[in-house]
Amino acid sequence: MIVCRPLALLFFVVFSTLGLPHQFVLAAEKASPQPLKVLIVAGGCCHDYDTQTKLLKKGIEARVNAAVEVIYNPDTSVKARFPIYESDGWARDFDVIIHDECSAGVTERPYVDRILKAHRDGVPAVNLHCAMHSYRWGDFQKPAEAGADNAGWYEMIGLQSTGHGPQSPIDVVYEQHPITAGLAGWRTINEELYNNIQVYPSATVLASGKQLQKPRRKKGQSAETDAEPTEVTAVVAWVNEYGPKKTRIFSTSLGHNNETVGDDRYLDLVSQGLLWATGKLSDKGEPAAGYAKP
Repeated sequence: MIVCRPLALLFFVVFSTLGLPHQFVLAAEKASPQPLKVLIVAGGCCHDYDTQTKLLKKGIEARVNAAVEVIYNPDTSVKARFPIYESDGWARDFDVIIHDECSAGVTERPYVDRILKAHRDGVPAVNLHCAMHSYRWGDFQKPAEAGADNAGWYEMIGLQSTGHGPQSPIDVVYEQHPITAGLAGWRTINEELYNNIQVYPSATVLASGKQLQKPRRKKGQSAETDAEPTEVTAVVAWVNEYGPKKTRIFSTSLGHNNETVGDDRYLDLVSQGLLWATGKLSDKGEPAAGYAKP
């Protein structure tokens, strides 16, 4: 049985009336691909996820032929959990998952393994900001060796980070890659620069960030120190190939504040990363036909 989508059905009626071959109907349907099914999972500590999920959904749908669904947990603790992860096959209805959770205190191995299995089995992921600091246990302040009990989440992401410095502007500089084609370097507002404990061999760096960090005020100190700020550099965007199927993973550690998440330059980067992760971006950085919004 052939099921015709509405647009294809319209063409079928028109072409049948005109006596044109059925292959024209197939060509018309192919030229109008279905939207990518995108799931954003967000919630947890330290961020205005209620606002940021709205900004992400609007920004992505304005740039990409995509239908974005949001699962948001208003729990503001580091133990925020998501019922969707409790079921095997939780990601089967989506083309890509955007991890925007901040759940450092969730350490139940079976729970995390279910998340990772979906990506190991081939579902692409986009990881934003505090996703880098989620699902960690053991001595995560030290590099987690591949295959170690506490390395699973880092291996999916492709980079291990443990913390960040004070908020101040970050100068973002891009490397050459299909995702960064056409994107110009920029300076953020006050943002958090996440450190890099290690970058896994399977990852490719897309952008680095430079930030002047003033020394933190020590406890009991009444005035700011006169010490000069230190320039710190870290990777802020990268891609990874994860698991036996080399699942495409895009990540950026930027995105703490609402003003950054709503910035066109940030949304351009995330949207390009999403297209790459789903195989809808050419080697020249051009979206596949039907997947870029005008």
